[in-house]
Amino acid sequence: MTTTAGPSTGPTEAGPSTTTQVYELYIRATPDVLWDAITNPQVVARFFHGAQVESTYEVGAKLRSLSPDRSQVWGDNTILECDPPRRLVHTWRSLYDPALAAEPESRVTWEITAQPGGFCKLTLVHDRLDASPGTAANVTGWSYILSSLKTVVETGEPLPPMA
Repeated sequence: MTTTAGPSTGPTEAGPSTTTQVYELYIRATPDVLWDAITNPQVVARFFHGAQVESTYEVGAKLRSLSPDRSQVWGDNTILECDPPRRLVHTWRSLYDPALAAEPESRVTWEITAQPGGFCKLTLVHDRLDASPGTAANVTGWSYILSSLKTVVETGEPLPPMA
């Protein structure tokens, strides 16, 4: 998995940028299978900390994320673009922490690109983080989430929870 942090210029010596985080990985799956994995609530729960997601994935629709027991709203975001099985863009605000919830929303873009040989390149860009430094520091967990997504899609089993 390639991770690039910094304002569109690549890694920085000082650590992750607060403006853009880019993650790239390759997954042995078709675009349709990968799209289903990132939009199907049962699959999302397996790789994304048990999150219970709800959305119609239509532009302007809400993308709600709830705790595994549905007692807490983790995110109440909006679908900005949806082009199955290639591109999904939505807002991001972490509601599970009051300090993070007070920050301006950011944006997450999922790009799926088919590759010759039956696999895909998945690029996730989390940007518009310049006014949300707490969120920028918190969402560095994308590496683990995307690694677990890859593992679920390729093997059927998620990574074990982080200690």
